[in-house]
Amino acid sequence: MTNSRPFRVLGLQQIAVGAPDKGALRRLWVDILGLRIEGNFRSEKENVDEDIAAIGHGPLKVEVDLMQPIDPSRSPKVHEPPLNHVGLWIDDLKAAVTWLASQGVRFTPGGIRKGAAGFDVCFIHPKGNADAPIGGEGVLLELIQAPPEVIAAFDAV
Repeated sequence: MTNSRPFRVLGLQQIAVGAPDKGALRRLWVDILGLRIEGNFRSEKENVDEDIAAIGHGPLKVEVDLMQPIDPSRSPKVHEPPLNHVGLWIDDLKAAVTWLASQGVRFTPGGIRKGAAGFDVCFIHPKGNADAPIGGEGVLLELIQAPPEVIAAFDAV
């Protein structure tokens, strides 16, 4: 694999955890650990009802998405596995997707699109296949286009 990567992974943007009842997740993450709820997101298409909790402030804030399925019998099953996905800030998402695909990385269907927080996102599939053998080794990875203030904050440290 070449080292001429045309993008940088800047840091962690979010983790998403799922359970049959997000109330149990809120008890741990909000009531016990002290994260603050900053929003909610609900999508019938994505079968998710989530609370968006946060750690930290400003451009280096990390989200913890507390997700439950709207219908536990439908896919996607956002509570299986409980660690649903990990989101990474990327400084040039389009360049990253092009380069990663050329390296054999498998993406989920849908390509680059607007995510729940309004940033452009795409997902690396948890499993590779014959056409694209590199996947997340069981973990769904979300790549998120970092806005200028996040890129500047990471460059400053």
